[in-house]
Amino acid sequence: MAWYDEAVFYHIYPLGLTGAPKHNSYGAPEHRLNTLIPWISHIRDIGCNALYIGPLFESVGHGYETTDYKKLDSRLGINEDLTYFVKECHKQGIRVILDGVFNHTGRDFFAFQDIRQNREGSGYRDWYCNVNFWGNNEYNDGFSYDNWGGYNLLVKLNQRNPAVQQYICDVIRFWVKEFDIDGIRLDAADVLDFDFMKVLRQTANTVKADFWLMGEVIHGDYARWANADTLHSVTNYHLHKALYSCHNDHNYFETAHTVRRLNNMGGNGLRLYNFVDNHDVERIYTKLNNKAHYTPANVLLYTLPGIPSIYYGSEFGIEGRKERGSDDSLRPYINLADHADAVTHNPCTRVIARLGKARQQLKALAYGSYNEHLLTTTQYAFSRSFEGQNVLVTVNNADNSFHMNLPACGIPSYIGILTGQRLVAENDQVHLELSGNSGEVWVPEGSISMDHSPQNLQDIPAAKESPLADTVSRVKEFTAMNTASGVEESPIPDTTMDTEKEPAADSVSNAKESDPAAVTEMTPAKSAAPGELNTDTETMDSNEPFPGIVVPWDKPYEAMTVEELQRAIYEKMKKNGPVTDRMYRDIADNVYHSSLVNWAKSFR
Repeated sequence: MAWYDEAVFYHIYPLGLTGAPKHNSYGAPEHRLNTLIPWISHIRDIGCNALYIGPLFESVGHGYETTDYKKLDSRLGINEDLTYFVKECHKQGIRVILDGVFNHTGRDFFAFQDIRQNREGSGYRDWYCNVNFWGNNEYNDGFSYDNWGGYNLLVKLNQRNPAVQQYICDVIRFWVKEFDIDGIRLDAADVLDFDFMKVLRQTANTVKADFWLMGEVIHGDYARWANADTLHSVTNYHLHKALYSCHNDHNYFETAHTVRRLNNMGGNGLRLYNFVDNHDVERIYTKLNNKAHYTPANVLLYTLPGIPSIYYGSEFGIEGRKERGSDDSLRPYINLADHADAVTHNPCTRVIARLGKARQQLKALAYGSYNEHLLTTTQYAFSRSFEGQNVLVTVNNADNSFHMNLPACGIPSYIGILTGQRLVAENDQVHLELSGNSGEVWVPEGSISMDHSPQNLQDIPAAKESPLADTVSRVKEFTAMNTASGVEESPIPDTTMDTEKEPAADSVSNAKESDPAAVTEMTPAKSAAPGELNTDTETMDSNEPFPGIVVPWDKPYEAMTVEELQRAIYEKMKKNGPVTDRMYRDIADNVYHSSLVNWAKSFR
């Protein structure tokens, strides 16, 4: 048993979270990493005990075109800042792993610059793959080379070159000595040379006890990468897809089948890195058609076999979608002070915090065998059992509640960690009524230390299927109900990106490693251009949603009401094309002011 077997990860993309400029001018260091110190206690408070943060080292843009492996990116600070940050994490019981971008470097890396200067006479000409001095490229280098993903900004290292292997191993030793890190997430591990990964594993085995190597792998047989010779774990994209689509499609068979297939890959020995979103894919709150499925999706994330990870901001239920090839909205700046009371007032954060704290206390969720007890398209129940400890997990993606009869597995009584409900076994059976669009983790009574006061899962609104004519009244009823009960709105940060500096001319934008152009908020003018809708004065027809609401475009979004923001989003959607019934409902069902502000700002 190693620390990573019981880890609950938090994932930070630091250049985004700190609001760093998109382009690195290689100027005086800006100590932005230090602004993340307060996040350490937040990470601990929501039940995480490990942090994956990266990329961190000097690069020209998004961080994956490395310029210097041994220097903290100047937009984030200096090496001493990273040393202090890791030390503070360790003080609060949080392990730290960094991004290792070892498949390729940036064009500003010293070895590549030497080739540009000395050409055939460079001692580094064999550090990269297929350097051809008879070729050329868009930079007019007078030679060509292999790259990652078709982007010459990312120059592919020759991982079979012993000098390259030695250099990267020295980098790993330097990171451990200088920063005291606990592991590395290998970027683009699915295209790394397997012999190279064996060399990295041999180094990992010597630098520090239980030093962890986790690789980014999308498809394939994960056991090829995660085994005793290469990596300890890989990213579980198979389960990632199942966790959102099984709810959108009302098909828990997809998740159950995925779990069985993954178990067969490694003979139940794989401990994969599980997630519902990350810096490369859209936010789970955005992808779910019914926002109430946020709870059951995360219940499964934290209880199915594997190592769970939460991506920064998703514990607040923020939105984030890919737009025009840009990953900006997936990697926003967030002011933690805006979420100071999230654990007590934000229903999404409460769910994540309770799941995280339960996960840390229950060995069965880390090591337990997996046993299915009930499986339909809309309901799913299983248990995790380890050394006499049994945990029951139940999820329901249907609108209606569902009665379940499940084996008690010798446990006399259970407590639900989210609802506080108590189940008493009768004839080694428990009987429960699971609410629609919900999930629960049932733990043996007295097995963990946790406040079991009820969690109102209905705080997370569902995407209803009722007629459009009822939309406005439903939103007003929901808002009035929350106001009367003292439930506060879920704060979502302003994700407007830094636009002071434009990206470098050789920036790339792609689904995995993007260096997108800066986002600029567009405020509609008071007088519409010919042929355009004048949204300052026009009122929607009474047959349309949000009747009678006029958008005060002269106000900042933060000053608008919920209804004004909903109408503003509708108007922006209309300019982009037809607005479907589903799109209407998505707008109307979102009654959180800060979330709507964030949504309105996402339009170009």
